[in-house]
Formats: sequence, structure tokens, C-alpha cells
Amino acid sequence: MAISIPSRQLFIDGEWREPVRKNRIPIINPATEQIIGDIPAATSEDVDIAVKAARRALKRNGGKDWSTATGAHRAKYLRAIAAKIIEKKSEFSKLEAIDNGKPLDEAAWDIDDVAGCFEYNADLAEALDAKQNASIDLPMDTFKCHVIREPIGVVGLITPWNYPLLMATWKIAPALAAGCAAVLKPSELASVTCLELGEVCREVGLPPGILNILTGLGPEAGAPLASHPDVDKIAFTGSSATGSKVMIAAAQNVKPVTLELGGKSPIVVFDDVDIDKAVEWVLFGCFWTNGQICSATSRLIVHESIADEFLDKMVKWAKNIKISDPLEEGCRLGPVVSGGQYEKILKFVETAKSEGATISHGGKRPEHLKKGFYIEPTIISDVTTSMQIWREEVFGPVLCVKSFKTEEEAIELANDTQYGLGSAVISNDLERCNRLVKAFEAGIVWVNCSQPCFSQAPWGGKKRSGFGRELGEWGLDNYLSVKQVTRYISNDPWGWYTAPSPKL
Repeated sequence: MAISIPSRQLFIDGEWREPVRKNRIPIINPATEQIIGDIPAATSEDVDIAVKAARRALKRNGGKDWSTATGAHRAKYLRAIAAKIIEKKSEFSKLEAIDNGKPLDEAAWDIDDVAGCFEYNADLAEALDAKQNASIDLPMDTFKCHVIREPIGVVGLITPWNYPLLMATWKIAPALAAGCAAVLKPSELASVTCLELGEVCREVGLPPGILNILTGLGPEAGAPLASHPDVDKIAFTGSSATGSKVMIAAAQNVKPVTLELGGKSPIVVFDDVDIDKAVEWVLFGCFWTNGQICSATSRLIVHESIADEFLDKMVKWAKNIKISDPLEEGCRLGPVVSGGQYEKILKFVETAKSEGATISHGGKRPEHLKKGFYIEPTIISDVTTSMQIWREEVFGPVLCVKSFKTEEEAIELANDTQYGLGSAVISNDLERCNRLVKAFEAGIVWVNCSQPCFSQAPWGGKKRSGFGRELGEWGLDNYLSVKQVTRYISNDPWGWYTAPSPKL
């Protein structure tokens, strides 16, 4: 299943352009540790060029080409992009698998979601036309009021490596549906499919400058984009530490930001469940995407009466997970994205051991894989709430386990985190589930499952997991500015001031 990495430049103003400084960054296949290609390395000079191209695109033809065109006009391009993505699904899935390390079946699922997200936002763009000039009821009949929804302008989009094209699409699709022009800076660890999206835009005839794609390092390309004075909004997905820096940079120009950051999400399992069904959801919630998910339910909180049996069954299920090259049929766990991430995860495991936790399964390289950044699915028990493994995001296939006695204790343990992205409860008692839904301090709650995500439903967190919502109608609202228009309709003078006397 050999596939070559296309050699691309930066995608600016509808064309492929070499970076000003002509630098490139190697692409390393995490399954083999071999260099398989390279990507262009943008710097602040390229950011300037891209932002100017985006600004021109918004103003072209008085905005009629894009920003002030109908939503239906923009929807045609979004649907064309979706169709082209499906056409290239096999190629894009393989590119993500060798660039990012995720199993091919997962990558294919992601590409379907990419197309679905563009289609859904095409629907939203069309629906936006009917919402324009919506009347507002006023308490005075001498005035009429309506609102106009306008694109916020040029937006900077900074996205992570765990879902390369999908996370980019979560931002690109609503931004374009709203009528914005965008500059995308994907993670340098997995950018290949994002660059290929540039070629898709060329093929469908997207107006030049509406989407610009700059690959490169965070300090050299992401930071200049976040602080650029002619960017009207920043949307960022990534670590909480980097998110804080993005927010500080955006604050200098008082520009809005949307932040989707880290997590240390809980999954609470009560004693009335089908244990095998619950075990599979718990493992899926933490080991899907090789454990590299911001919403991973990586803290299992299980009722003490079933804790030993549950742990035993999790270990048996984990041993049955196929760990292999992502392109191999049936792969369910591939390598983590990079050598740096691999070392970081193993250090978390060693610290857990040194603090007194038990490695019930995994925590090391699989014996049959001598190369690649592979880590066995790892289950850590005998965890206390003061341990690093309980408190900090690992971003790898590592699950920590703690038991509870009462519902109140389960809620307290679930909320014992600085993060608030995802949360889950598994129980056959739906009244109890509803109590936990209300009690969880998180933006997303899963009941009797973990990790399902749909373009139609809002996504985002609270506390140090960020703020703002992506997806659904809320995702589109991120890129719209609401303008109030109020008109005086009476023929009578306003009458607030005394009119001057007429001159004799």
C-alpha cells in the first residue's frame, strides 16, 4: 500500500508559493521513524503575505465575490469541496495514517467526517440567508429595527496534529460559510492533508485568498498569526499552555478568540452495568486515536464493588487490541505522533510508578515492534488524587483507575480537575445518569458511551479546557458579527430640544 507524499509549497492567494526564507521541515512516519517527505516552513513574512491576500479577497468586487455574497453562493463551494474530499478519500486516509500514525480505519472515518462537516456548514450557509434582516420587536412604534449577520473578517485558524484535516475543517467550514477569509496554520507534526486541501480548493475554483494554508513551526508561523494586527479573530485548538499564549497575543489587539484546549476527562462506571459493554466503551474513550484526544476519558472512576473484576476484564480486552502499522488491516492502535510525544508518555508512566501506582497493563513498547513510536495501551491502578497521572493530561494511550463508594464521591472525583472538556457516566439508572449530567463541570457529557461527536452538536469546554463552542450553529456564530440597524419611521420631529425661534 505504498503512497508517496506530495511535495507542496505554501498555499497563498490560490497559488502554491515558496516560503520567503525557502526553509522546509522533514515529515517523519511515526510507524517507521523514517523521513518520508517535507513541508514548507512559513515565517512572519509569509504570514503577512497570506493575511494581505485574505483581506484583498474579502474586499474583491466590493465583497460581492464572497463576503457579501449570499450564503447559497458560498454553499456551492463548500459542497464542491465535500464532494472532492470523498473522491480523494482513499488517498487522504492513507496520507493521514502515515503522517499522524492513526489506524487507517480511523483515518477513513475522519475523512468521511470532514466531508460531512463541509456539507453541514453548506446547509448553515444557505439557512443564513433567511436570517438576514430579521426584525426585532421594539416597545416604540416610531422605530423599526433589524439585524444583519456579517462575516467577522479575516480569521486565523491554528489547529493540532491529532485530527489533522478534521480539526482544520471544524474551523474552515464555518468560517467560509459565514463569509470570512481564513489563514490556516496546522501543526507541523501532521500537515500533509491540510496542504492537500489547498489543491482541492484550486480544483473547485474557490476564489483566491479565501483560504490560505501556512505550514510551519508555532513560534515562527503560529505566533505571528495570533498577534497579527490585521487578523480579526483567532480560533485555536491545542494545549492549555499554548492557548494562554494565543490569548495574550490576541489581547494586544483586542481581538476575539475561541480556545479548545486540553482535558483530563472522567468516566464514571456504576455497579449496575453490563461489564463487558462498559469495558469496551472505557477503552475506546481513552485509546481511540492512539489515546491522543483532548477529550479522552482518561480517568476511570469505577464503583468499588465491581472494581477488581472491571480491572481484570480491561486488561484482558487491552491485550486483545491489535497494535501494528496503521496501514495493516485490523489495526486498532498505531504509534503516537512523534519521538518527543513517545518519550513524554513513557515519562508519565515512570513517574506514576515512582509515586506508588501499579502498571496493570502496558506502559512500554510492544515486543513485536522494534521501530516506531509505539506504546502498549496502558492501564494504571492504585492511583491517588495527588499523583501526576491523575492531574495532568498525558495525551497518549494511558488510562488511570480509581474506585468510589457513593455517588457523591464519584461526582467529587470527576470534578477534581482543572479541566472541563468531556465527561461520561455509564449506568442503567437513567435518573442517576441525569443527576451526574447536571453535576459534571464539563462542556460535553456522554451517557453510556464515550467520544461520539457530530457536526450538528456543540463542542467545547470550561475551566482550563477553554471557551467558545465549535460545531453546530454555535460554530457558525463564532465567525459572524451582528449589526443592529434601527430606523426612525415617524414623520414627526424628535422634539427633544426646543427649536430655535425663526428670525424676523
